[in-house]
Amino acid sequence: MSGIDLGNGVVGAILGVVFATLFQQWTQDIWFRIRRRSAGMVRSLTFRERQGVPWSTFSLGPLHTSALIVEGDGDRAIAPEAVHVQVLTDEIALPEDMAGWRAEIEAEESRAAASGERAAVWNGPRYAVESLEISRSALDEQSEVHLRLRPTDYYTFLAAQQLDRRLPDGSTPRTRYLDPEQPLSAPAFLQCSFGVNIAVVTSDHLLVVSRRSDRVRVGAGVWNSSVNEGLSRHIDSSGRNAPDLHAVARRGMREEMSLEPHEYTLSLLAFVLDVEKRQWSAHFYARLGDMTAEQLTARMSRGVADRWEHQGTEYVPFRSADVARYLLRPDRIHRWAPVAPALFHLALVHVHGRASVERAEAQAIRRL
Repeated sequence: MSGIDLGNGVVGAILGVVFATLFQQWTQDIWFRIRRRSAGMVRSLTFRERQGVPWSTFSLGPLHTSALIVEGDGDRAIAPEAVHVQVLTDEIALPEDMAGWRAEIEAEESRAAASGERAAVWNGPRYAVESLEISRSALDEQSEVHLRLRPTDYYTFLAAQQLDRRLPDGSTPRTRYLDPEQPLSAPAFLQCSFGVNIAVVTSDHLLVVSRRSDRVRVGAGVWNSSVNEGLSRHIDSSGRNAPDLHAVARRGMREEMSLEPHEYTLSLLAFVLDVEKRQWSAHFYARLGDMTAEQLTARMSRGVADRWEHQGTEYVPFRSADVARYLLRPDRIHRWAPVAPALFHLALVHVHGRASVERAEAQAIRRL
């Protein structure tokens, strides 16, 4: 190599270092801005494409449910006096081409009872949901819930649950009467169910999880909330008074766990709609004052009024990470009642705070 070539090489190396030093940050900034602008354009295009998509139902990683949280985020409880329930007088009537389905159910239950094949399903008086409207109080913007109900019965409920059964014209109740882009709009005869679901936590910080009996007509064998109770016209409406949702929750605590009101605190967290089955629910959180899981098990072993509705109970540490892992267990993830995961999430948020809960849930999802 000649002296000239060596000199040129040294000069080139020096200039390279100088240019790298002077322009490296500048080129990195340019590249970062290009990437950020491109990502922003992609997000904006995606956002425009997704405009008009219906409200999303509750999900947790690979766990997807049909539970739509209509009101409440778990952070603040909904006050009892903020819930206004009105019962309309006209009873629900099924359309003519669905009325025969109810007649089929009634005839089958009568036949089963007469033959002694099995116990007939009791056609209990229930409520259908005419509408549920949300507003805010003027001063502190607290939730105000207006729930309007109509009388119905259990056989009508069972008939209306056949949302995908073919009608004479080839349509189904789901395709004829429901708009997926307006999940809160539905005729009352398709919404013949309103109940309460309660997440119960013992004094030693364990969440109670129940499994529904294989003998129930709806949701047999699935894992569910600690307590689940449907509104009954016969039991929950004293005289002409509309039902009180907190009173219904207390009835559920008594009938399914043999617990009395002085043994726990009760908070209403949310109103939730199972959009797949058109079943409404009020979600509650109950904290036992002095009763541990062991004591609760002993209490229930001495007799529970509605024991037949459940076939098992498990206890889970009421920590965000533990509950999230439990919800996502391979043997649970496809065996949940639709509203239970949302209920447990809201109860965690109510106690531990949203940021903490979502961090723990995200970590549980990453570890799958």
